[in-house]
Amino acid sequence: MLAEVSRREDRAERTRAELAEQTRVGDALVRGLVRAQFALALRLSLVVAIGLGGLPWLFAVAPAVGRVTVFGVHLPWLLLGVVSFPFLIAVGWAYVRLAERNEQDFTDLVQRPER
Repeated sequence: MLAEVSRREDRAERTRAELAEQTRVGDALVRGLVRAQFALALRLSLVVAIGLGGLPWLFAVAPAVGRVTVFGVHLPWLLLGVVSFPFLIAVGWAYVRLAERNEQDFTDLVQRPER
């Protein structure tokens, strides 16, 4: 039992050393994390591009939608000038949360004892 714990700690320490010494294995682990973070950024950028970039397209394709008024304010002004900010804050919050999850998964992978 004690030997198993010692071997697990040795493997975890070896993985941390691979990262610190920038070996090929450590480099592959870090590249995986960077790739995951980049993919997340691209996905959420696409959400923002479609969400906000699609609004002018919608108003051009369906001009009647652009003439709708809500509380005396035209819908395009309301969506682009008011609603866009909470949308961007929500996307930013989601990015931080998901990026932290990627980092936690990476940390768990590095510190996980091998069986």
